[in-house]
Amino acid sequence: MKYTITNTDGLSILALSGEIDLHYSPDLRKAILDIYKMDVSLEVDLSNVQYLDSSGVACFVEAFQISKNKNLGFVMTNISQPVMQVIKLARLDSVFPIK
Repeated sequence: MKYTITNTDGLSILALSGEIDLHYSPDLRKAILDIYKMDVSLEVDLSNVQYLDSSGVACFVEAFQISKNKNLGFVMTNISQPVMQVIKLARLDSVFPIK
C-alpha cells in the first residue's frame, strides 16, 4: 500500500493505492489518526486499491466513528470494484458516505 495526503482548507484527501491488508493496515490507521488530529474532514480516494481485507475495513470503520465523534466529515470516493465488493459484503455501503 502507498498513499498520498493532500491538505486543503479543512479537508485532507487520502489517496490510497495497492493492497490494504493486515500488513499495511497499521500504516493506514496511523495516517487516518494523524489526519483527524488536525481536526479536518477526511476524503478517502480508493480508485487505485486492488484489495481490501477486514483489517482495512476496520480502519475505515474507526475513521467513520472518529469523524462522528469529532463532528468532522468522512467520505469514500472513487471506490474500485474489488473494494466495493468487500464494502457491500460487509453491508457498509449503506453506512459509509460514498461518492
